[in-house]
Amino acid sequence: MGLKQNLHNLKEKYKGTKMAPAFNAIHTFLYLPNETTHGGTHIKAADDLKRTMNTVIMALIPCLIFGMFNAGYQHHLATGEIESVAGNFFSTNFWNFDNLWIGIVKILPLVIVSYGVGLLIEFIFAVIKGHEVEEGYLVTGMLVPLIVPVDLPLWMLAVAVAFGVVIGKEVFGGTGMNILNPALTIRAFLFFAYPTWMSGDKVWVHDAVAKAGSADAISGETILGSYAQNQEVAYSMFDKFFGFIPGSVGETSAFLILVGAAFLIFTKIGSWRIIVSTFLGAAVMGMIFNAIAANGIIADTSKFYGLMSADWYEHLIIGGLAFGAVYMATDPVTASQTNKGKWIYGFLIGFISIMIRVFNPAYPEGVFLAILLMNVFAPTIDHYVVQGNVKRRLKRLKAKTA
Repeated sequence: MGLKQNLHNLKEKYKGTKMAPAFNAIHTFLYLPNETTHGGTHIKAADDLKRTMNTVIMALIPCLIFGMFNAGYQHHLATGEIESVAGNFFSTNFWNFDNLWIGIVKILPLVIVSYGVGLLIEFIFAVIKGHEVEEGYLVTGMLVPLIVPVDLPLWMLAVAVAFGVVIGKEVFGGTGMNILNPALTIRAFLFFAYPTWMSGDKVWVHDAVAKAGSADAISGETILGSYAQNQEVAYSMFDKFFGFIPGSVGETSAFLILVGAAFLIFTKIGSWRIIVSTFLGAAVMGMIFNAIAANGIIADTSKFYGLMSADWYEHLIIGGLAFGAVYMATDPVTASQTNKGKWIYGFLIGFISIMIRVFNPAYPEGVFLAILLMNVFAPTIDHYVVQGNVKRRLKRLKAKTA
């Protein structure tokens, strides 16, 4: 008797009990449902929530694998064991098993804890409330390890995931009902609860397997951290675009993020309007700050001159802007739903992200806070877009009947 049949038998055995959602979830995750709609549906399509979530995960996998290599590369670079790749994409200093292994050791536990704690809470709520386990956390569980420091203590991550799933989603009714992106809720909790672990000046490159006689930890600035302190940035545009820089696991490679964006747009999972408008809003705000820095419009720019003078197009590929625009701003649950609203929503995310990045040197990464802020205002944006359409149609109707 195969695994599928055994799971089906368990489903039938516990049918109608509190544990039924748990067995149904395991069966549905591994296999197609035994029972499908026979007729009477208005729309028939091959996609469902599980396939949608799996598509987003596939778009994230390249960022995850590259991030593992980069974590090991930054470690060996900081310890002086290897030389910089210096714009050589195929350099063996980057693509070697030692780098990958350190990345796996550092990042895989984050993934396991993220999924383990998050899915456990999902199962508990499903059993208590008597509904099916929802697939919404499949993407959140992958996003969280990609947006936190590589050396974040696992217990902190577990506490943050529990907070984000319960407060950010379950209290609103579960998947499809939340007003805030759960992954960003988790990151916001970490930032405000454990700010010293989420700063960008020392936690991104860490020697967790220190050798005898070496330092316990190796510190390394992110590019945004260096700009915020008016320090010179030695990385080339090639390194910044392809991701050979310090940073959180998923955000460093703008190239792979754009590849993922193309895949999500092609599969019609991600909204190209939100992605494009987010980059557009960031570019506009970046140009404004460039003009301010160049013309001395603000008398004292010493506190934030580094980020203000960074080229506007550089703002688009450093930090978490690209990652947030592609994988988080496009969340169909918390984003604007109308086409015009998506343009406004995305533009304001990009615009506010760069504003926070420049005017708050203590927290130079502003995209995640900007997305959470616009999550709150997304329904309001859609409301006024719809009301504007209603007024225009009423005006046309009155003109015709006059």
